[in-house]
Amino acid sequence: MEYMVITGHWIDQNWQLQKRVLNFVHIPPPRRGLEISNAIWHCLDDWDIQSKINTVSVDNASANDYAIFHLKTYAQRKKKLLCEGKLFHVRCCAHILNLIVQDERKLVDDCRTRWNSTYEMLSTTIKFKDVFPRFAAKDPHYDDCPCHEDWEKVEKVCSVLEVFWDATYIISGSDYPISNLFLNAVNLVKVLLDEKSIDNDGFIRDMVERMKIKFDKYWGETNLLMSIATVLDLRCKMKALEFCFPKLYSSEKVEREISFVRKSLHELYSEYALTYNDKGESRQMQGGSSQVQSVQPQKSELDMYLEESCYSFKKDNKIEKEFDVSEWWRVNSVKYKILSFMARDILAIPITTVASEATFSAEVESLTSTVLH
Repeated sequence: MEYMVITGHWIDQNWQLQKRVLNFVHIPPPRRGLEISNAIWHCLDDWDIQSKINTVSVDNASANDYAIFHLKTYAQRKKKLLCEGKLFHVRCCAHILNLIVQDERKLVDDCRTRWNSTYEMLSTTIKFKDVFPRFAAKDPHYDDCPCHEDWEKVEKVCSVLEVFWDATYIISGSDYPISNLFLNAVNLVKVLLDEKSIDNDGFIRDMVERMKIKFDKYWGETNLLMSIATVLDLRCKMKALEFCFPKLYSSEKVEREISFVRKSLHELYSEYALTYNDKGESRQMQGGSSQVQSVQPQKSELDMYLEESCYSFKKDNKIEKEFDVSEWWRVNSVKYKILSFMARDILAIPITTVASEATFSAEVESLTSTVLH
């Protein structure tokens, strides 16, 4: 039996990240895109939230591309989508990282679909590499003791997998916003791939070259949302793009990509400003005022936010507490009335389906996770 779990994610008025399982849907094979989209839309209809959906996060199965196409058509009839729908389809970033790694058969013969288990096994084994020759000295029947060259190869493989493992771990959290964290993680992956692509070891060099091809393919499909979310992290803003993009793009594309993100960011803010102002005018009219007077600031909240210096966060040596970006926006929501609404929606977007997949037991044969925001 094959099931799809549909979960909803949002940040509430108290700036707490919320997630709820909306439905388990049985979709027998063949699971076509239209069947998946209809199942999701019926679920939204049952909850009466069709007009509240901003994005849909799915894995990279081909049927999901068709499903999102149909869902986007349905959703556009109910509301104007953010950035003209450019943010609607969110590909699971953890799945993308998995795709980059798992197809390397030489690397993950242990378990192709769970390369992270291979990394954990190898990284643990390295700690006990001195035990193997001792065991071989005591047991004459043990003839598979790794040689020095084998351990060198294992250490090099682990140095590659470690960065992917760290990135996957960071973006697989479900109790805090993660859309603002992926750009830095993916930047570290790209730096690693560039370094290892000129490694003296031909095995590592060839493996990384294949990874780079897949990296370039999938990064282009996820960059806008992650870039906007990163800018809304006050520790990063546009400086993060200026730092990361030269590593992610060729020199002739860097300025164009930064300009595209900046333009999309202002377009998105304008959409929120229009909605916010319309609601404000409606409240004034309902209150009995015969005149509607709006005072437009010389600079928008977005412009003021971007012009201010990035927030410098330092950990307290005594209290190891990570910076809470949603808490900062809650505290500053009075100062940034419109921009905080926008930040609340963007930061709530789940960029992986990991939390939804965890809903299933290990006995489920296969699954599709769909995350709504």
